[in-house]
Amino acid sequence: MSVLEGLEPKKVFYYFEQIASIPHGSRDTKRISDYICLFAERRGLRYYQDNKNNVIIWKSASPGRENSPGVILQGHIDMVCEKEDWCDINFEEDGLNLKLEGSIISAEGTTLGGDDGIAVAYMMAILDSEDISHPALECVFTVDEEIGMLGAAALDMSKLQGKYMINLDSEDEGHILASCAGGATVTAHIPFDTEINEDMDKHLVRLTVSGLLGGHSGQEIDKGRANACVTLGRVLYSLKRADNSLRLVSLKGGLKDNAIPRSAVAYMYIKDKTGLAFSVKEIQAKLSNEFRLTDPDINLSIEYIDLGGSMVSSKVMNADSTDRVISALYTFPNGIQSMSFEIPGLVETSLNLGILETKDGDVCMSYSVRSSVNSRKTELIDRIKALTNVFDGIVTVNGEYPAWEYKPESKLRDTMVEAYTELYDQYPIVESIHAGVECGLFASKIPGLDAVSIGPDMKDIHTPNESMDAESVKRTWEYVLRVLEIL
Repeated sequence: MSVLEGLEPKKVFYYFEQIASIPHGSRDTKRISDYICLFAERRGLRYYQDNKNNVIIWKSASPGRENSPGVILQGHIDMVCEKEDWCDINFEEDGLNLKLEGSIISAEGTTLGGDDGIAVAYMMAILDSEDISHPALECVFTVDEEIGMLGAAALDMSKLQGKYMINLDSEDEGHILASCAGGATVTAHIPFDTEINEDMDKHLVRLTVSGLLGGHSGQEIDKGRANACVTLGRVLYSLKRADNSLRLVSLKGGLKDNAIPRSAVAYMYIKDKTGLAFSVKEIQAKLSNEFRLTDPDINLSIEYIDLGGSMVSSKVMNADSTDRVISALYTFPNGIQSMSFEIPGLVETSLNLGILETKDGDVCMSYSVRSSVNSRKTELIDRIKALTNVFDGIVTVNGEYPAWEYKPESKLRDTMVEAYTELYDQYPIVESIHAGVECGLFASKIPGLDAVSIGPDMKDIHTPNESMDAESVKRTWEYVLRVLEIL
């Protein structure tokens, strides 16, 4: 039995429910891609499917609109698959269990996939209708957006002719996204040499930084929150100055380069237990004061590892490597590097040390580098390379994507503002974000493309608490149709 059957617009919610019944996590998009192609084939619509499972469907302009500039509608077909511990859904085999409470749609124990299943449902409903006034349409369904916009990066965009593009991957009704940051994952590999620790007076210690709030490195980088890996470097630098006998064993912190780390750990050998305890207490007081508003639960802890009285020698970083690794961790930039002068309040350029790990003779520091100005992003990557070279290391760069730079003049944006004001008697919020969206890749490959991103209200995306407001979905549908009518 359909959960969303009574909701309007009927076709939008019908297709959303169909999508929810098909497994479509990132890297598992073949079935949903084939479903969309079959949809097009049954309606006699021209379509293209590439070897990555991206799909383009073309629909001719409605009668009388043949001379209107073409429009690209775009969204991604993969979803983030997260679930509660008690939930037994297998994302590779099972559909989602949708539920409706008032006007709020969610899924039992899992992410909803409203990001970006609602875009897919919107496009399919428009393609399936014969009574909507629109210019020539190119509906683009990309894959693997959630793991680095891999589908959009691989798509052959020479097949697209549209002058305007409406991306349907935003989560705040009444907001028009007009630009976004470009980015890359930049990893500095700092080599180290080891030696046998034969000083039995030294103690093996686990030093932990924990209790931090963390957050998304694009959306929360301006909140002033502590970064656990950076904080660990600061603490180690202070401890090394107090006790020159300190020798590192390993470092680890963070899970994703685009998330501000909430905890980090260092294993090390030291001689002076009393001095260590005093230094940690002193540093804790400073950190608690500095981050009392942003990270009130920030905590340093030390734990002595019992070696069982054995006289077994252990490998440690030698003195030079310990100094080099700690100095690199302490010296490298992190956080906001510049603010936009064009858009008040917008972070222009930043970087976040998201993953710290000891691996194959290197300490690896992985950064999410972002900037809304492509040349600033390149400059920051070059700075990391220059610093890494000072510490005898190398840099690898992966997943680079371009900024979607703000266009001072935009016919599409003006039309979007006009239509919203007409429908709701209030101005929408035109904004930019310090995070990546697929518009940047499309704009970099389609010269002169005029693009915006919009969407209905969604909350807690990428978590099992994800929800979507059906009333907002309806209003956004009406908004999109009005824009297509007057473009």
